[in-house]
Amino acid sequence: MKKLARFVISVKKELKKVRWLGKKDLATYSVATISFVIIFMAFFSLSDAILSVIRTVIG
Repeated sequence: MKKLARFVISVKKELKKVRWLGKKDLATYSVATISFVIIFMAFFSLSDAILSVIRTVIG
């Protein structure tokens, strides 16, 4: 039980050292991440569609 208590105390100490993002930074990084996901999704979907058409024409 003492080990668990020490672990929890050390976790609390470490979390106090963490630099948490502000609302503005969080919003900026969220928009950037979602944008990249959408761009890559569109790229891979378009690539898949083109390769499917090529496979249908060839095969």
